[in-house]
Amino acid sequence: MLAALSFSAFLAFGVLLVLVGANQADLARDLDLDLARSGLLVSALALGIGIGVVGAGPIFDRHARRPLFVAAALLVAIPLLAVDASIGFGRALVHLLLAGVGAGAYDTLISAMVVERYRERAAKPMSAVHAAATLGAVLGPFAAGWLAARHHWAASFQWTGAAHLALAGAALFTRFPAPAPLRRTGDGVLSAALLPFAWIAFAYVGVEAAMTAFAMPYATEAAQLAAARGRTAISAFWFGLFAGRVAVLALRGAPGAGLLLAAGTAGGTAIAVGIGLAGSAVEIVFGAVGLALGSVFPLVITLTGQRFPHARGTAAGLAAGAGALGGFCIPWLTGAIGDRVGVVAAVASLALWSLTVAGAAAILLRWSGPRPSRS
Repeated sequence: MLAALSFSAFLAFGVLLVLVGANQADLARDLDLDLARSGLLVSALALGIGIGVVGAGPIFDRHARRPLFVAAALLVAIPLLAVDASIGFGRALVHLLLAGVGAGAYDTLISAMVVERYRERAAKPMSAVHAAATLGAVLGPFAAGWLAARHHWAASFQWTGAAHLALAGAALFTRFPAPAPLRRTGDGVLSAALLPFAWIAFAYVGVEAAMTAFAMPYATEAAQLAAARGRTAISAFWFGLFAGRVAVLALRGAPGAGLLLAAGTAGGTAIAVGIGLAGSAVEIVFGAVGLALGSVFPLVITLTGQRFPHARGTAAGLAAGAGALGGFCIPWLTGAIGDRVGVVAAVASLALWSLTVAGAAAILLRWSGPRPSRS
């Protein structure tokens, strides 16, 4: 039952991540948004996720997990159910921020439970669980487009809220593992050892959020395509992420920092080459970038939890919080670049962030510092 709940939660999480991008054209029209303010909507969601993932870590390490999950799901459900056609830009920021806090909290809860259960073998189970989020993000744009055509763009927010309300109800009948006894030994989580993990998460989530937020303006403004092609590009990007995460399951042995190095390099190359040469083939470009980067986030969260076994929830939450900070900063910066020099240059700039993932992974490979302690 817990596995099914976790899969369903990440499926809904994936839909939440693409709601702004999938409705960008309608939101820009009704809320009078430029690219920078569109990026701020994504940034508000990412900031909320950051607050949730960091705050949930210490709770996970010390307290019962079921109340945390129920409260987190309700915190997503309530503000999304309250989205309507009359919402303004400021109110939309608040609703997305609150929904992000709840989503970030159950993200950390589920991720930390996977590391806690599987320990050194957690990389592949983590990729499998996070693949549900990418599947939700693949389906989300199509569902949002269908609902917008028949009702209003707000309907996709409301239905996502209703799904989280159902998750909260299901959690009341689900058994969660009890917190493990606290162990005070080992390196402190707030140490230099956390920095490469945090930077990888920062850069990756920023790229993920910006690719999602600006797929539609890239398709409609740069490639002169219909808005539906922008939604398809979002789905192609997330399908690439899904395929990349599933591919990890086929690898022999436990994936490590070497895979992060390869993924960051491949992602940066795919963005630079694809944006420069592919023209109107937006689905192919975005899908290739997703495929290259698919393994990054679940793997870096897994490696962080393994590096700090005495405080897995806190460490995973801090790394994911750094990712959410990237999801806040990078879309806004990308939107500002787009308003100044055009959306093509803005999306192309994401190649640099992807390459910094490779740089931080190279540090992890060469690091000769302290290893995880044994209690």
